[in-house]
Amino acid sequence: MIDGVATDSSSTQGNDKQRRTRRTRMTGAERRQQLLEIGRTLFAAKGFEGTSVEEIAAKAGVSKPVVYEHFGGKEGLYAVVVDREMRRLLDMVTGSLTAGHPRELCEQAAFALLDYIEEYTDGFRILVRDSPIPQSTGSFASLISDIATQVEDILGREFKSRGFDSKLAPLYAQALVGMVALTGQWWLDVRRPKKAEVAAHLVNLAWHGLDGLEQKPRLIGHRKN
Repeated sequence: MIDGVATDSSSTQGNDKQRRTRRTRMTGAERRQQLLEIGRTLFAAKGFEGTSVEEIAAKAGVSKPVVYEHFGGKEGLYAVVVDREMRRLLDMVTGSLTAGHPRELCEQAAFALLDYIEEYTDGFRILVRDSPIPQSTGSFASLISDIATQVEDILGREFKSRGFDSKLAPLYAQALVGMVALTGQWWLDVRRPKKAEVAAHLVNLAWHGLDGLEQKPRLIGHRKN
């Protein structure tokens, strides 16, 4: 009773529940972001096939139709997660390639990939898996190729200044970026040695390999073609 007026406790509790519901109700954009984050975590842990719409919905505290409403199904959600991670990684690598000595550029690229692996581990686990569905931005291999294109321009200028055939820059760019990417996949699980040391060793191999590069490399084994 309040000021002599009787109150209905069940009504009061119902009103409190409604207020809490209103406070926690998400906007469409907030719900979409929540589903993306939940999907990203589940896809990284279980893969595409091991993750169900039911589990995604349950984690989000919504019904299955809500997932379909935002993404059209599991495939749509997966595609958005992958596209977003690919753009993030590409932006981090290309954004790191600022002006500087060519060796420093190699260091920046190596650090950018290792930074991504460290900060966005779930995203990297998703990217390195074979995608079961076509992506608008391509595959992890095509992403590595995009990054190599950025490195290719740097190598092309360096080759030209040293009298090497700049037409071979794409080949070396793919080799260098592939080396870093594969090492990154290995480091994803072992996390040893420390990131800076991994970057130093990668650049050591890449830079000194380039430093001692032969203009016309020769084969010393019995096979010549």
